[in-house]
Amino acid sequence: MPCRAKLSIVGAVTRAEAEAMATTLLSRLPGPEACTPLPAIAPVAALAAPKDERIPFDSAQAHVFIGQPGYPRKDPDHFALTLGNYVLGGGGFVSRLTNEVREKRGLTYSIYSGFAPGLDAGAFRVGFQTRPDQAEEAIKVSREVLAKFVAEGPTASELKAAKDNLIGGFPLLLDSNRKLIGNVANIAWNNLPLDYLDTWTTRMNAVTAADIKAAFERKLQPGRMVTVVVGGK
Repeated sequence: MPCRAKLSIVGAVTRAEAEAMATTLLSRLPGPEACTPLPAIAPVAALAAPKDERIPFDSAQAHVFIGQPGYPRKDPDHFALTLGNYVLGGGGFVSRLTNEVREKRGLTYSIYSGFAPGLDAGAFRVGFQTRPDQAEEAIKVSREVLAKFVAEGPTASELKAAKDNLIGGFPLLLDSNRKLIGNVANIAWNNLPLDYLDTWTTRMNAVTAADIKAAFERKLQPGRMVTVVVGGK
């Protein structure tokens, strides 16, 4: 096997044909005996204190990010965090952030939250745009919604709606070769179990509201996040 290379192939090929293609494609790469070890990289450190970064910019909208380091993709909390984030800010117009910041107060057209896990702790962030004169109120409400969700977790009805959407939409993640290879590559790059797609629905369905609350309490510290605002004076 060439040095650290992982090749994903999806399509109308047999195992033997895929192995022949892989051998040809990877033949010029050095083998494991010539593989130089990767330099050690320190883990992403947790934030010790909150930070506000305000960057003046003459624009009609202020752009806001609120966030912190998240979690590595292999973390066992992944399913709970994915479901919980759908309720918090990943579910579009049915999310808490949209309801509180957009629907109730009209402070933004769109707001979202999301994790970006990788081999190490990718970022968690809440993002939105708003009029510069509304930025402080929108930030305050967003922080309150986030802190409340981390402290309390989802309601039973919110959890059911999240499961109905994500589990019901799972086949749409695999309905083309392009999507399928993305999922296969995700397994390879993040060293996930080979039965990951086979067990996805069962594992997602097993998540409880208590699991989500505990996972968010472990991963997020609302009082120590970084806030970046670009726009306004």
